[in-house]
Amino acid sequence: MYEYKKRESKFKKIIILIFLIIIVSASSIFIYSMYTDIDVYSTKENNNNVAVRLSQNETKQEEKDITQVLENVTKSVVGISKIKNKGSSIFLNNSASDLGLGTGMVVSENGYVLTNWHVAGNKYSNCYITLENGKSYNGSVVWADSDLDLAIVKINAAGLQYLNLGDSDNVKLGQTTYAIGNPIGVEFQRTVTSGIISGVDRTIKIEEENNESYMEDLLQTDATINPGNSGGPLINTNGEVIGINTVKINEAEGIGFAIPINIVKPVIESFVTNGNFEEAYLGIFAYDKNVIPYLETGIEFDSGIYVAQINKDGPANTSNLKVGDIITKIDDIDINKMSELRKYIYSKKIGDEVNLSILRNKKTYNIKIKLGKK
Repeated sequence: MYEYKKRESKFKKIIILIFLIIIVSASSIFIYSMYTDIDVYSTKENNNNVAVRLSQNETKQEEKDITQVLENVTKSVVGISKIKNKGSSIFLNNSASDLGLGTGMVVSENGYVLTNWHVAGNKYSNCYITLENGKSYNGSVVWADSDLDLAIVKINAAGLQYLNLGDSDNVKLGQTTYAIGNPIGVEFQRTVTSGIISGVDRTIKIEEENNESYMEDLLQTDATINPGNSGGPLINTNGEVIGINTVKINEAEGIGFAIPINIVKPVIESFVTNGNFEEAYLGIFAYDKNVIPYLETGIEFDSGIYVAQINKDGPANTSNLKVGDIITKIDDIDINKMSELRKYIYSKKIGDEVNLSILRNKKTYNIKIKLGKK
C-alpha cells in the first residue's frame, strides 16, 4: 500500500514538471516572437516614416523661406525708363528701346536707387522710376561711372523698403543665385530667374561702334538675364545683393554677368550717410592680368595691374607714373584687380595722398600722388 502511494506521488510530480516546462517554453516562444516583430519590423517602419516626414518638412521650410525672401526683395526692385511711359504693351514697336526700359534697386529708405549707367545715363541726367506699388517719381542721376556701367539715382521719397548688400568677395562657385528684373516690358516686371555662380573674376570684351572696351572682375551666372534686366539685383539665398545684372552673351545660352556689389559700397554708404559723394580721383585706367592676352603687348607679370592710360586732367599725369607700369600695391595693400584699386580710391578723400608701388623694367619704385577731384 505504501509502495503504491509513493509511486503515485512521484508520477504526479513528473506530470506537473512536464506541464511547467510546456508553459515556460510556450511563453518563451511567444515573447521572442513579439520581441522580434517590435525590433525588426515595427521600429524600422516607424524610423522610416519619421525620416520621410522630417525630410518633407525641411523641404517645405526651405521653399517657404526662399519664397518669403523673394517676396520681400521684389518690393525693392524698381522699373526705370528714360522717357515717360507711353504704353504698357510689349507688342509696341521697339517698346524696350523707345522707353529705355531697365531695372534698378532701392538701396536706402530715403530714395537712393542703384542701377546701370547704360540704363540711367550720365550724372545730372533725368529718368523715371516706378516703384513696386505703382507710384512713379522723377529721378536725378547723382553719380555715374561709364567704365563700371553703374549709376545712382535719387528720387524724392522716404520710408522705402530697401535691399541689404552682401559681400561679393566671398561669393563661391556653385552658389545659388536669383536674378530679378523687368525683361522686355512691364507685363513681366520683377521676373525672378534662378541659377548658380558659374564663374568669378570674369573679363569680357565689348565692341560697340568700332570701339573696344573691357569689363573686368565680373560674376558669371546661368540665371537668365534678358533685355530689361540690366540694373537689377543678383541676390543670394539670404536675399542679399551680391551683384548688379549688366550684360548677357547673346552667342550662348545661360551666360550672364553681374558687377560685384562690393565695388560700389563706399559710394552708396557716402550718399546714404552724407547725402553726397566727393569722388577722389587718381586719373588712370589699368587692366587686370586677365586682359593682357587681348592687348598683344607681350608684357608678362605675375601680380598687379597694367597701366594702360593716364588722363591728362588727373593728378597721376604730373607724377612719375608711366603707361606700361605695373601697379602692385597701394599704401602697402596688394592690388591685382582694377576693381580693387577703384574700391580703395572710393574710400579716400580729395587731397589724400596715396603711395603706389610699381614695377618697371623689373625694378620696383614708389610713387606718391595726391588725389584730386574728378
